[in-house]
Amino acid sequence: MTTTILIADDHRLFRQGLAALLREQPDWEVVAEAGTAEDAVQLAAQLRPQVALLDVEMPRMGGIEAARQIRALSGGTVIVALSMYSDAHYQERMRHAGAAAYVLKNEAIDQLVEAIRAALRGEHFSSPAVVRCEGMPAGRSAQLATQELSVREREVLRMLAQGLRTKAIAEALDISPKTVETYRARLMNKLDIDNLSGLVRFAIRAGLVSPEA
Repeated sequence: MTTTILIADDHRLFRQGLAALLREQPDWEVVAEAGTAEDAVQLAAQLRPQVALLDVEMPRMGGIEAARQIRALSGGTVIVALSMYSDAHYQERMRHAGAAAYVLKNEAIDQLVEAIRAALRGEHFSSPAVVRCEGMPAGRSAQLATQELSVREREVLRMLAQGLRTKAIAEALDISPKTVETYRARLMNKLDIDNLSGLVRFAIRAGLVSPEA
């Protein structure tokens, strides 16, 4: 039985090179390539590939949100994340979004092949370098994650962590209290945090506020 694969990465040379290498595997077929997360979601919905290889960092939507949408639209598609980051925080976020495997881009092709085969068997797989990093302090993870936030989202996060109420934040930023609540919900969704105290701890780790704030 042929295994169908979708590859999504915004770097064309990397994507095409990876496709060529994967086509060397017996009974594997790369059925589509996407340069954006949005295209990946659309192609996954149309083609229902068995495997979707998603770059974690792509313009606009990004691989994390793409993984969520693909799992919702094509539940039988196995997600394998490709990343430059050995930071365990990204692995956890991709895992929460539905990824079965997390592979670093500097690994050998054999490592990716092993990850895909493990994911197809229903197993979880992580590059050894990521596993070794799981015991590292979380500060760098939080700093990397803040890069996904807009300037206004970081402002709201900082003010929430400083203990400001919704009304005070709204007045300081000249927005409505309802908009502040929207930003708060968006932050929780993006960061996979479900309460205010978690946002505060994240902001401290990211260096947005000091522990004494």
